[in-house]
Amino acid sequence: MVTLATLCRSLPVLLFSSSEAQALRPPLPGEDRRRCGISKAYWTPVVSLWGAAGPAAASTAPLGRNSSRALCSRRSAFSVRRQKKTTYHTMVDLKDLKGCSRIGKPILCPAHPAEELRLFCELCDRPVCRDCVVGEHREHPCDFTSNVIHKHGDSVRELLKGTQPHVQALEEALAQIKGTNSALQARVEAVANDVRSFSEGYIKAIEEHRDKLLQQLEDIRVQKENSLQLQKAQLEQLLEDMRTGVEFTEHLLTSGSDLEILITKGVVVERLTKLNKVEYSAHPGVTEKIAFSPKEKAGLCRGYEVYGAISTKEVDPAKCVLQGEDLYRAREKQTAFFTLLCKDAAGENMGKGGDNIQVAVVPKDKKDSPVKTMVHDNKDGTYCVSYTPKDPGVYTVWVCVKERHVQGSPFTVTVRKRHRSHPGVFHCCTFCSSGGQKTARCACGGTMPGGYLGCGHGHKGHPGRPHWSCCGKFTEKSECTWAGGQSAPRSLLRTVAL
Repeated sequence: MVTLATLCRSLPVLLFSSSEAQALRPPLPGEDRRRCGISKAYWTPVVSLWGAAGPAAASTAPLGRNSSRALCSRRSAFSVRRQKKTTYHTMVDLKDLKGCSRIGKPILCPAHPAEELRLFCELCDRPVCRDCVVGEHREHPCDFTSNVIHKHGDSVRELLKGTQPHVQALEEALAQIKGTNSALQARVEAVANDVRSFSEGYIKAIEEHRDKLLQQLEDIRVQKENSLQLQKAQLEQLLEDMRTGVEFTEHLLTSGSDLEILITKGVVVERLTKLNKVEYSAHPGVTEKIAFSPKEKAGLCRGYEVYGAISTKEVDPAKCVLQGEDLYRAREKQTAFFTLLCKDAAGENMGKGGDNIQVAVVPKDKKDSPVKTMVHDNKDGTYCVSYTPKDPGVYTVWVCVKERHVQGSPFTVTVRKRHRSHPGVFHCCTFCSSGGQKTARCACGGTMPGGYLGCGHGHKGHPGRPHWSCCGKFTEKSECTWAGGQSAPRSLLRTVAL
């Protein structure tokens, strides 16, 4: 710990301001030497500055070339008259200037601007000046900065050693980020080129597909118009022939004599008969129906998958077909299913849904109580129809497309009583299904030696294939014919339970 006394001993040469000199002067006779907390023994360095004449003489004494007082670095040896102007300048011993190219600018105390920070307070951990040591840091352990720099410098150096690797790591990280950013920019540009190339190719494919669709549409228009024109010409010619025959016959019947009528009867009858036998369609041979399906796949164009197709198919009810096992039979309270396959006039499958389908299922004896039906569009030209009859009997089914009956509609369905499920097991033999129990029986009537009442593979009465233990039927999905009741053997009921 550096006390003021130690400070005074270690500073044989000090400059003080007038106020400091007045405060540190030797006490006058009768004054208390402890008024500044400094004993008599510590006045020697200060007194040595003033000399025997006191502070007044010291303040006016000229500085000699060999004087023990430090010279100001800003004034020459001959500017003694300017001593007061350089009172607060930094003082350096001449011997301290050896080997130095420049003198650092002093750092002054913020609390005492006239004092340089030369000491360090260990308690407050900060540099202080002489006035701070006398005042605010009076009882604090203080020492010169040159004495404590090694300890504090070593701690800073240790922290520096731990920080330097982070600098290198951060520099490497920044270099990696810079490289990654460059790679990112290059990759973005490459992907952008790919996107542009793909988009340009895709746009060209779409435009080409568009042109094909428009050309196909134009071809369809020409084809339909030609068909309509041909049908129009045929109907006009037929109409002209009809009018001619009708007008001639009417004129003959109204203006001709009986003999003329009888003479031309054969020709007129033959002509009218031929006209009546001419077949023609009262409906246009083609319709205006042209549909565009944007979600339908249209194959590849320039290597790209394109969508959108034009369809001119129109369902023809006379060509539609009904299919399914439950088409003509059903069970009460069990859902029956059948399928409607829609086709066009050429007999080709429509391949798409969206048609207006009407289905009605009506009991013959209760025509005012139709059965609720469901029609599911499979989107491929087929429709699944389902209904659940409540009572057994005969039902009439109507299936219409565009309010026209399809092929085979209407038709009748016979609804029988509810299917009887099998209470037994569908097994290969009684021995296997019962786990080798001797008392287990089977409806097939087979037995085994050793007291086994049920059937077994290769033994008497075994049918040679899987069957139901309750009724002996060989079809797994079938109606049970076992009558049951109290007369059934207990062992048979046990087998059924198993």
